[in-house]
Amino acid sequence: MSSFGFSVLFVVFFVLTMVLRTWLAARHIRHIARHRASVPAEFAPKVPLAAHQKAADYTVAKTRLGLVGMLWGGAVLIGFTLLGGLQLLSLALLPLTGPGLWHQLALVVAFGVISSLLDLPLDWYRQFVLEQRFGFNKMTPGLWFTDLIKSSIVGAVIGLPLLWVVLTLMDKSGDLWWFYTWLVWSGFQLLMIAIYPSVIAPMFNKFTPLEDASLKQRIESLMARVGFASRGLFVMDGSKRSAHGNAYFSGFGRAKRIVFFDTLLSRLEPQEIEAVLAHELGHFKLRHIVKRVAVMFAMSLAFLALLGYLKGQAWFYTGLGVLPFMNASNDGMALVLFVLVLPVFTFPLAPLSSITSRKHEFEADAFAARHTDGRHLVSALVKMYEDNASTLTPDPLHSAFYDSHPPASVRVKHLTLAGA
Repeated sequence: MSSFGFSVLFVVFFVLTMVLRTWLAARHIRHIARHRASVPAEFAPKVPLAAHQKAADYTVAKTRLGLVGMLWGGAVLIGFTLLGGLQLLSLALLPLTGPGLWHQLALVVAFGVISSLLDLPLDWYRQFVLEQRFGFNKMTPGLWFTDLIKSSIVGAVIGLPLLWVVLTLMDKSGDLWWFYTWLVWSGFQLLMIAIYPSVIAPMFNKFTPLEDASLKQRIESLMARVGFASRGLFVMDGSKRSAHGNAYFSGFGRAKRIVFFDTLLSRLEPQEIEAVLAHELGHFKLRHIVKRVAVMFAMSLAFLALLGYLKGQAWFYTGLGVLPFMNASNDGMALVLFVLVLPVFTFPLAPLSSITSRKHEFEADAFAARHTDGRHLVSALVKMYEDNASTLTPDPLHSAFYDSHPPASVRVKHLTLAGA
C-alpha cells in the first residue's frame, strides 16, 4: 500500500466514525427527549416522574459532553498524525536522547503525558460541573488532585518498566517479538488482576470488613449455596468520591474478595443486596470472567501480530504524518500510532462485543433468580437505575454500540418472564 492510499483510507474511516458517533448521539438525545414526559409503564409504580426526568437530563448532558470530547479527541488525533504533531515531538526529543531505545521510550512517555494534560479540562468539567449539577460529585478539588498524582505515580512505577521490556523485545527479539510481547503482556494482566484488590485499590479507597452480622450471614449463606469462596467481605468508601453505588468481586484463586460500595448498602434492603451479589457471583460461576479474559488475550495477540506487520511498513508511518528513521528504531512511534488509529478502524465493530456482554448479563440475571428471589433483583435494579440516574429509555441503536448491559426495560422483562 502507498502512503497516500493509507492516508486516504485513514481519513475515510475517521470521517465515517465521527459521523456515525455523531448520528448515534443525536438519535440518543432525541429518543430520550421524546420519552422524558412520562415514566415507562413497567416502571411507573416504582420510579417517580422527577427521578425519570433527572435521569433523562443527566444522560443527555453526558451525551452532549461526550460529543464535545469526541470532537476534541478527533482534533487531537489529526494534530498528532496528519498535521505532524508526533513528528515534531520526535524531532524535539532527538537532541536530548539521540536515536534508539531511549528516544522511543521518551517519545511514548511524552505522548502519554501530553495526551493526559489535554484531557484534564474535560475531566475536571465532568467531575466538578456535570456530576456536581446532578448531585453525584462528592470529591473535593484536593482529593481530585491527590488521585491524579497517585494514579500518575502508580502508572509510572508499573508502566515504565513494562514499556521498557516491550520496546526491548520489539527491538531485540526478531520477527516473533509480537508473540513474546504477548506472553509478557498476558502475564502482566494476570499479575494486575491478582494484586489490584490488595495492593493498588487500597491506595485510593478505604476497605473495611462488613460489620452487619445479619447481612454477612445472609451473604455467606448465598456463597455456600453457589459454591463460592472469598477471602473477605468489604465495604468501600465510594461515597467520598461519588453518590453512585455498585458491588463487585475482584481477584482470582484464593485472593477473591467481595466489595460493596457504602452508597449501595445505604440504599438497598438486605434481600436486594443478596440478589445483586448473586448476579455478580453468576458471572464467576458461569465462567464469564474466564471467557472475557480469554477473549481479551486472543484480541491482544491478534492486534500485536497486526502491529508486528505494520511496524515494518514505511507507508504506515508516512501515511500518518511521520518520517521513520532509516537506521534506528521506530518501535515507540509504531506503538503510539497504532494506539491512536486502531479505534478509528474498530469502532463500527463495537456492537459485536456488546452482544456477548449482554448475553452474559442475561445469564447472570437468570443465575441470580435461581439462587435468590428474582423479584428482589428487579427491585434492586430499579433502585440502582434511579439512584444512578440511568435512563430507562435509551435509544436502542446507541445502546447497542455503547452499553455492555441490556436496557432496563429489556432486562426487567426477561426477569419477569423467568418468574421474578
